Amino acid sequence: MKRIIILGLITFAASNFNAQKSDASLKKAFQDKFYIGTAMNLEQIHGTDQKSADIIKNQFSSIVAENCMKSMYLQPQEGQFFFDDTDKFVEFGEKNNMFIIGHTLIWHSQVPDWFFVDKNGKNVSPEVLKQRMKNHITTIVSHYKGRVKGWDVVNEAIMEDGSYRKSKFYEILGEEFIPLAFQYAQEADPSAELYYNDYNEWHPDKVKMVTQLVKNLKSKGIRIDGVGMQAHVGMDSPTIDEYEKAIIAYSESGVKVNITELDISALPSPWGTSANIADKIEYDEKMNPYKKGLPADVQAKWEKRYLEFFQLFLKHKKDIRRVTLWGLTDAQSWKNDFPIKGRTDYPLLFDRQYKAKPIVEKIIKLSTEIK
Repeated sequence: MKRIIILGLITFAASNFNAQKSDASLKKAFQDKFYIGTAMNLEQIHGTDQKSADIIKNQFSSIVAENCMKSMYLQPQEGQFFFDDTDKFVEFGEKNNMFIIGHTLIWHSQVPDWFFVDKNGKNVSPEVLKQRMKNHITTIVSHYKGRVKGWDVVNEAIMEDGSYRKSKFYEILGEEFIPLAFQYAQEADPSAELYYNDYNEWHPDKVKMVTQLVKNLKSKGIRIDGVGMQAHVGMDSPTIDEYEKAIIAYSESGVKVNITELDISALPSPWGTSANIADKIEYDEKMNPYKKGLPADVQAKWEKRYLEFFQLFLKHKKDIRRVTLWGLTDAQSWKNDFPIKGRTDYPLLFDRQYKAKPIVEKIIKLSTEIK
């Protein structure tokens, strides 16, 4: 009987210890370093996935909308704005004292066709596109003036080789569309932080072009507060050294660095680290090797990769404004369907049962070790 009682006490003590440990959170761990955030989907925003919503408010200090702030959802028809979803998103952030990010104002993708054409389906003139951009940006940013704290003003306008993406914005307006977008956003809310956001921003040619973009905007008297470095990374690429050089370069250009859209795919990549959502590849069973879970050696390598990146972020915490995960649980990640649809990936910090992975505790511990 004594043995049973002692075992019971040990079990209670262990469970009580684990409960105390669970009180630790990412937002507490990084509160004096940088904002730690996540992307929210509609189920989380509207509370139909309450488990996720509870984790988000307890673990994170910043939020960004995964999709509902993109132009095809906010202004599907010219002059018809739909704020129902985004109002709920902003209300969630305000209720939980979060740093709210607006994503994204100008992007070549997920933009309605009407934005670029006249009633005959022909490209509009530069003057018409400027006016449509101004109306779109001014209406949205003004609607959330003083509430949304930072905006991804322009998203993914530069290619890895340092050239401009040949988008409709560029086709009609040339490179002028970028400073115009920042100008319109600045006028609509002078208090909001303004960012340029892109993927693979560690490529040397892209680093050179984006830093030049920052300098050009500043030389025109147009404000840019940060560069968002999307961090859709793999197990081997980019290297930490490549990523660090980019952080330093952007910081030295006079802006803060935001680590955005962070996820680390455990799956083999068919062509590298592109995050261009237009790129799709046919399903191949060999490219989906971990349908039943990660083997121990792969799991260990994946955890090591996350810790290396967070070590880097902490090393440069004076230059980093925010680190944002691109989703909450593995089941919700876009990586399950990109670049190959129907795979099973494990890129985020919470598993498919809404449980924090062991890496969360390790990241929190790391935050206390690096001052």
